[in-house]
Amino acid sequence: MTGVGAEDDIPLCERKTVTDFCYLLDKSKQLFNGLRDLPQYGHKQWQSYFGRTFDVYTKLWKFQQQHRSALLDNRYGLKRWQIGEVASKIGQLYYHYYLRTSETSYLNEAFSFYSAIRQRSYYHQVNKEDRPELVVKKLRYYARFIVVCLLLNKMDLVKALVKELSDEIEDYTQRFNTEDQLEWNLVLQEVAAFVEADPLMILNEDNGVVVISNRLQEGGVPPLEQGMVVGQLSLADVLIIGNCNDQVKFSELTIDMFRMLQALEREPVNLATQSTKPGTLEPNEKPAKRENPHKYLLYKPTFSQLYTFLSASFKELPANSVLLVYLSATGVFPAGRSDCEATGPYDFGGVLTNTNRDVVNGEMVQKRNQAQKEMHCLHPGDLYPFTRKPLFVIVDSSNSTAYKNFSNLFGQPLVCLLSPTVYPKSMQDQTQRGSLFTLFLYNPLMGFLSVCGLTSMRNGLWEKAQELLRKVFHDIGQMITSSRVIDQAFLQFYGDEFLRLLMIRFVFCCTTLKLHKLFREARSFPESYPSLPKQEMVESSLLQKHVLDLAAMLDVQNLFSDGMLDNY
Repeated sequence: MTGVGAEDDIPLCERKTVTDFCYLLDKSKQLFNGLRDLPQYGHKQWQSYFGRTFDVYTKLWKFQQQHRSALLDNRYGLKRWQIGEVASKIGQLYYHYYLRTSETSYLNEAFSFYSAIRQRSYYHQVNKEDRPELVVKKLRYYARFIVVCLLLNKMDLVKALVKELSDEIEDYTQRFNTEDQLEWNLVLQEVAAFVEADPLMILNEDNGVVVISNRLQEGGVPPLEQGMVVGQLSLADVLIIGNCNDQVKFSELTIDMFRMLQALEREPVNLATQSTKPGTLEPNEKPAKRENPHKYLLYKPTFSQLYTFLSASFKELPANSVLLVYLSATGVFPAGRSDCEATGPYDFGGVLTNTNRDVVNGEMVQKRNQAQKEMHCLHPGDLYPFTRKPLFVIVDSSNSTAYKNFSNLFGQPLVCLLSPTVYPKSMQDQTQRGSLFTLFLYNPLMGFLSVCGLTSMRNGLWEKAQELLRKVFHDIGQMITSSRVIDQAFLQFYGDEFLRLLMIRFVFCCTTLKLHKLFREARSFPESYPSLPKQEMVESSLLQKHVLDLAAMLDVQNLFSDGMLDNY
């Protein structure tokens, strides 16, 4: 603030008001800046620090509400954008608390603060000041708001914000000759591509778009029925790793990471309906049972970073809990060695989590010595130490089958769901918009429509197709739990709702792709470790009939065969 304390005739009580506000403002900035120094992994080290930061921002926000008319007086120099900056910091706090806890309720709280900034035009006057750093604050606010809206599926608002951000960037680049113009234009391109990446539009009767939530909702997973014998394991920690070449991304979230993130969350509720301590920003009482598994989002992690996060999750994994590792990354294949010669867990290659590069003449170049193993390749053997506890692995990669050669050394539940390694030529150009395999795990009906080349459908037909899928999923669930030959690991994981839904969707994906004519020609299908029983599950006549009924409902039955391959 400018001019604070500059006039001797300021009443003592008002001078104290300004002094107290400045103290809270400085303290809040100090605590907020300290958040970036907290370790990103582990559950315990950061909670007390976040609590202190929330407490100070609570006091600051209440203080400015009580004394806003005095603080906004010209002689004290408080600007409306400074109030907006405080609100923006609180929105960031809630967003980062969501990332730390995976509780989607905090997304709603972040949204409420970001939305208030826009509705009350806190940053409106920034463009009239000749200070580019203030405009950058406004642009960053827009970028953060867009991320929160994407995660809440508020797509109409996202499109409006993208338009506003575009106008703001154009104004910024015309007024100031700064070095970050290309960076902001790239941000705009990324978010525009991200919004366009969804392969499907649901149309209502007025040809308007209906946004469908893809988070777990009440009744969204087949329930456990009486007599089902399943394990009591619970999904506690998830590592979501993304490093796919040329895949659409925004804010270090690839489209595959974005989809898997939502597939492992419940529909958010509003914190206003929960018990909170009066005047605080953080809920006073934590739920007795965590609603969502805790997640780490790792975009292009180095091997050392990935292993650090894996080790931290493994160390803090509660009893009777599961660690899930999701890998969406480019495949690394062994050089100069045939499959018959490969015997060990490091002989089949793996997936590349971070491009291994060297600096030559000041430029980053790819290593070309194929005789050496890639430093940042995650091999199946790298995960062996973590199989001492229940481990669930999903690999979406051109070399996913490397993880078919896993070994369960410690007798703990272990399942790997593996994507096809090759896609039909007509579908290969869609990979920039996200993997078809992950799309099936995220929203099976969208995956089915995508494999059929459909880009839109009527809302009423969508509901009919979803009703059929509910029956299909119920039948798959009964197949899994009643099978006498299925590996027990599947049953031990089946008690957790998220893992149950992933396994059911995986089986549906397998049956769909094995009936699809183009995939039969490519002869590349999803696989698993341990293998699922084929005849009584993936290739069962009941599931085949369900898939063909869905194809007939959508009038695409010509794309499917009426029987499985004899040998593949």
